[in-house]
Amino acid sequence: MEEKKEAGKHDHHEHPEHHEHHEHSEHHELKIDNDPDKVISKFGTKMKRNPWMIVSLVLGIIAIILLVLMLTGTGSVSGGVNKDVAGKNVLDFANAQGASATLINVNDKGAFYEVNLSIQGQYLPVYVTKDGKNMISTGGLIPLAASNGSTTNSNTNTPAADVPKSAKPKVQAFVFAYCPYGLQFEKALIPVYNSLKNKADIDVVYIGAMHGEFEHVESLRQLCIEKNYGRDKLFSYLKSFDENTAIGACSGTDTCVNPLIQTIYTSLSIDKTKIETCMAKDAPALYDAEGQVASGLGISGSPTFVINGVQVSVDRTPASIQKAVCAAFTTAPSECSQNLSSSAMTAGFGATAGASTGASC
Repeated sequence: MEEKKEAGKHDHHEHPEHHEHHEHSEHHELKIDNDPDKVISKFGTKMKRNPWMIVSLVLGIIAIILLVLMLTGTGSVSGGVNKDVAGKNVLDFANAQGASATLINVNDKGAFYEVNLSIQGQYLPVYVTKDGKNMISTGGLIPLAASNGSTTNSNTNTPAADVPKSAKPKVQAFVFAYCPYGLQFEKALIPVYNSLKNKADIDVVYIGAMHGEFEHVESLRQLCIEKNYGRDKLFSYLKSFDENTAIGACSGTDTCVNPLIQTIYTSLSIDKTKIETCMAKDAPALYDAEGQVASGLGISGSPTFVINGVQVSVDRTPASIQKAVCAAFTTAPSECSQNLSSSAMTAGFGATAGASTGASC
């Protein structure tokens, strides 16, 4: 097995974990910390907060809304959409993150729309620019592009001719371990790995922890599973992890996640002590090396798909990924004739059908 330590060759680059607060991210939710004025942008996390905290969040957002609108000019009615469209955009965006949201109503506040949602029993007002394209938060504008009618990858696929051919293509999926779109891509990549693992060098690369320390911990865990048990075991673990909606509902809380991880360990004959020892001793260096590889390629978004050093944009289906990988062989192996699914799974945790999307974290 090719170990990930080779990634350390790029040691002159900055670790991408400094990108934890990317403004371009399309995966966001509103979550309230102990400090009422602090807003952490993530939409998929289960909300277990008191009502007075939500009120504090609202007040914190309102305090900067007018300033944001004045600076960006997005509060203008010119080029705007009606409130029904704005409400649908927010609802679609929330549900794409697995939030199980319902729309209560939409109020026109003059310079912006107030979209009121119910997420797992919690009342949540969300503020949206009049063009219906951006949610307003204390961190700035959060794009809602994933809900504006785009259900397929918005980028043109890189032509096969632009990807250098090789006898054994090097295939890398750069991800944040908890990014819903990264999870969606992994679920599409797993059948391709199982089919072509002996012919192509297919791997997952961890680019940082955008969503919190729990994402960092999970990245270390997955690195250690590969180090100690190999890629076959890693991809078996990814399948169990990615499809487990209960893990997604834990919001990264240790007491909730750990028993579920232990169940996966048991089913795959993974030694918990061995993994935890690795996470404390060996994984940090592996993790840093992965980040340096991503920085060296200018990669900061999840998922980013790279074949033979070239970024490739594909639909998040096994068939589309297979086609891109097979086009990179000098001579395509017989496995490339295998018919893989042309359907995508949902973004985020779970094994249900979904729509391919160009959204990323």
